[in-house]
Amino acid sequence: MAAVRQSASDRPPRLIVGISGASGSIYGVRLLDLLKPLPVETHLVMTRTAEVTLAYETDFKVADVKKKADVVHKVDDLGASLSSGSYPTLGMIVAPCSVRSMSEIATGLCGNLLTRAADVVLKEQRRLVLMVRETPLHAIHLSNMTRLAELGVIIAPPVPAFYARPESLDEMVDHTLGRVLDLFDLEAGTVARWGEAAPKGRGRKVTPKR
Repeated sequence: MAAVRQSASDRPPRLIVGISGASGSIYGVRLLDLLKPLPVETHLVMTRTAEVTLAYETDFKVADVKKKADVVHKVDDLGASLSSGSYPTLGMIVAPCSVRSMSEIATGLCGNLLTRAADVVLKEQRRLVLMVRETPLHAIHLSNMTRLAELGVIIAPPVPAFYARPESLDEMVDHTLGRVLDLFDLEAGTVARWGEAAPKGRGRKVTPKR
């Protein structure tokens, strides 16, 4: 009996998660966790430097992180599906995004699958969010950010929101990632929204103090 081909309408939309070698690898790891229960299919691309940074900053193994994604792509596989604009996705989040990866995307130099996938998202006018992690920023960084912003890329540095009065680093990370997922109309339930009750377990309403 011939296999029944799954139609596009039967599949959840795809979202690409890129993890580059900047400090802040926990953002990419936690992003995959938050996406797990949501109606999306996650496609992960990690650079080799990201794997090194992961070992420095967390207790996660690379294999542990890859298990969190629905599909994993090798960073040097430039023939992967993500390299083609005919492969539909919602877009891409690079969390964190190193200035090297940002610079490659800004100049169209696609040396690996992460930057190639971002280039495809850009040319297909899909949503591209770069959680650029670097400070202080010099003129070249700022120039590349401006160029990307003019092309419609969203530059979203992982800046903590202290108005939410986070009680832990985990809360700070989750709030930031929740705001990034807002950009894709995905509700992770982790954002302490202004004037509303805090997410379950936090017990504070986010309102200004007089």
